[in-house]
Amino acid sequence: MLAAMSRWEELTGGTSGQDYASRFAALAGSGKDMHGEARFCAALVPAGARVLDAGCGTGRVMIRLAEQGYDCVGVDLDASMLAVAQREAPELPWFQADLARFDPAQLGITADFDLVVAAGNIFPLLAAGTEATVVERLAAALRPGGLIVAGFGLDEAHLPVPPSITLPEYDDCCAAAGLTLVDRFAAWDADPYDGGGYAVSVHRR
Repeated sequence: MLAAMSRWEELTGGTSGQDYASRFAALAGSGKDMHGEARFCAALVPAGARVLDAGCGTGRVMIRLAEQGYDCVGVDLDASMLAVAQREAPELPWFQADLARFDPAQLGITADFDLVVAAGNIFPLLAAGTEATVVERLAAALRPGGLIVAGFGLDEAHLPVPPSITLPEYDDCCAAAGLTLVDRFAAWDADPYDGGGYAVSVHRR
């Protein structure tokens, strides 16, 4: 049976890797801080910790964390995005996989991550109906006590697609996977969550 197409694939056709990388390169060139996600993650776990970048895209977050001494693995469904990541950091482990079918053992990865990060609107861009499965699979990749952090938009102003998952729905998925909410922020700079259209949520296994 064919897997349902993700909203990301519907949006981009799976060919947007270089365009995506160029857009972020331009933002970096303009002086914009591009490392908020990595800085946020570094405040959660010490250097040397194992980090799974779930939906790693072109590798911007993971490459920065690896430079800071983290033991990182990147997984993404989009081959065009992974091609950019592999070109930028060929020494790092990048894997093509559907998060709804993510099985570390099949990829030869040990499932004892200290932190799973899902940045870049991963959950709103999943295939419809797979959100709970993805949370379950990512939670299973964590060691006991490990953390999962996910940042995503909740309204049309913060998303390239119509909103598809609310915070209560995401929390329910996490609870079903044995995860407990630790904290929630309004952005990757760790401002307190204020009920706005973007949230960064930290849950613990």
